[in-house]
Amino acid sequence: MSPSPNDQAMRLPLPTDGPLEAPSEWQELRRKCPVATVELPSGDKAAYLTRYDDVRTLLSDSRFTRPTAADGAARIAPEGAGGPVANGDSSLAIADRGEAHLRWRRHVGKYLTAKRVTALRPGMTAIAESLVDNLVEQGQPGDLKATVGFPLPVYVICDLLGAPAEDRDRFSHWSDAFLNISRYTTEEARASYTEFAEYMSALIAAKRAEPGDDLIGNLIKDSTEDGEGLSDDLLLNTGMGLLVAGHETTANMIGKMVSMLLADRTRWERLLADPSLVRTAVDEVLRFDANFGFGVRRYLGEDVEVGGELLPGGTTVVCSLSAANRDEQVFADPGEMDLTRAPNPHMTFGAGPHACLGQSLARTELQVVLETLLRRLPTLRLAVPVEELQRVEGLLVGGLRTVPVRW
Repeated sequence: MSPSPNDQAMRLPLPTDGPLEAPSEWQELRRKCPVATVELPSGDKAAYLTRYDDVRTLLSDSRFTRPTAADGAARIAPEGAGGPVANGDSSLAIADRGEAHLRWRRHVGKYLTAKRVTALRPGMTAIAESLVDNLVEQGQPGDLKATVGFPLPVYVICDLLGAPAEDRDRFSHWSDAFLNISRYTTEEARASYTEFAEYMSALIAAKRAEPGDDLIGNLIKDSTEDGEGLSDDLLLNTGMGLLVAGHETTANMIGKMVSMLLADRTRWERLLADPSLVRTAVDEVLRFDANFGFGVRRYLGEDVEVGGELLPGGTTVVCSLSAANRDEQVFADPGEMDLTRAPNPHMTFGAGPHACLGQSLARTELQVVLETLLRRLPTLRLAVPVEELQRVEGLLVGGLRTVPVRW
């Protein structure tokens, strides 16, 4: 494995010049050292991929899946910290390869199709309108992340799963613990996981007694009708996984999206002048986001060649989706935000057999929020200089702590 340009392992996360900026190392790594060695917060070493084709090739290879502690894979979190995802808790594993994985994706994916998500759009718009009302009522400056960015995805995913939205504050704590690297101790994260599992088990039991027309209820009905549905353990991990993935990443992305569009206000003005650009703008924001988090990890159960280099079995690989999304070989002027960019084959939702099942849902939520804000608050602007925005720390996912705005 090649060393970094400095002949020693770089430490993740890489530093940046500002909260929305990309690490300067990405461009140099793609050019000189596409398979680099990095040190994780745990002190363990991993391979680090930054080229688009290398990342796509590895993620598309069905032999390689998310690392687990049982593999002896590199750990992300320091000793005594980390939630179950960071620590590779194998008890969370949804069937991740072969026919079992395909069957799981078929069962869950049919309730997350673009057609089904489109049917949710009017409800999402009504929620967004109500949340913008709350933002305005609370007065200026407001925190767009706390008032709009966080609640909307929670309401949507609760509606989808059939969970009570009034439990949203508990979901926030549980998902933070789920994705924790250093914010909580291992014991605190484990206690949160136990509470979360007990909550979801009770919800599933209630759905079994009286299945509704929601995702969990429909998955239970599928099991009853065809005998090949999801086991209780799979239902539990599916419900927990969707709740975390469906709210945490999108909530953070809403704040980052608005910040990126307001950081150079000509972008916002362009959308005000032509709201039909919202769809391509959302995908460009997803591509341009340099604060995605730790990237996607894969454990190599056997030797594999990547970027012309042989990586031995037993290697943990960190695929930097954000670095790949700025690859000059794939995207023209990748360091510029082009709101009309099309096609836009970014990999923010992953690639291959494990690509994000909820990408239609996430795209639609981002489009709805952006359309609503442009219509309701055309004078929206950041209430602090961009450089004063602060990144979320200690979690696997990237985000901003607050997004102060005026209008």
